[in-house]
Amino acid sequence: MIDIRPLTEREDLNTVVRLQRQIWGFQDVDLIPLRLFVVASKIGGQVYGAFDGPQMVGFCMAIPGLKAGGKTYLHSHMLGVLPDYRNSGVGRTLKLTQREDALGRGISLIEWTFDPLEIKNAFFNMERLGAIVRRYVPNQYGTTSSPLHGGLPTDRCIAEWWIASPRVNAIIAGQPFERNPVEARVAIPSDIAAIRAKDFGCARDIQQKASEQFRGAFDRGLAVIAFEKSEQAGTYLLGKWESV
Repeated sequence: MIDIRPLTEREDLNTVVRLQRQIWGFQDVDLIPLRLFVVASKIGGQVYGAFDGPQMVGFCMAIPGLKAGGKTYLHSHMLGVLPDYRNSGVGRTLKLTQREDALGRGISLIEWTFDPLEIKNAFFNMERLGAIVRRYVPNQYGTTSSPLHGGLPTDRCIAEWWIASPRVNAIIAGQPFERNPVEARVAIPSDIAAIRAKDFGCARDIQQKASEQFRGAFDRGLAVIAFEKSEQAGTYLLGKWESV
């Protein structure tokens, strides 16, 4: 059984730093350092670990944020799970723990970035958690040392998770939720991981095309409201967002 608990001890936080190397293959220059995890745990952020017995197999970290007008939210900066524990519900359990804590503190919004080419993450964010997307940021973090990024610019979608909304409540409960009509689609080939590993030019073309489609749709006031998977592609479905 996986146990989720807040991380405050230096030994556990050092383990989180080491897990970054195992999960993403980062070189030292790209690692989030121990001191940031310490700070996040002390200023209203979140640092949680997922444990299988004594072994930490996943973690997440969020930091508090402030929007224009004084609205507080949490920015979930990092969530990682060891390869042997992926697709087992650990990531979702960590996110739901974040949500429960945030709701208890009167926080209604958690945001995070994700790579739009990672279609498994996109499905998880939209269909398993109920997040939406209205913003696209080209090369958010610059080129990183992680082989998972394939040397591509780190273009990112901004996931908005309105954790008390009817949409999120329904999706987390596994209940049907009637969404607005789909007005645009952005499709990513299902074999994008293989393309990224073998053909940088083709992967970059796919990334640039998606960037243009996303930003054009967002300029029209649309949002990613759902995600579909097929053998050929993962497809972002965009329409008007049901406001909270």
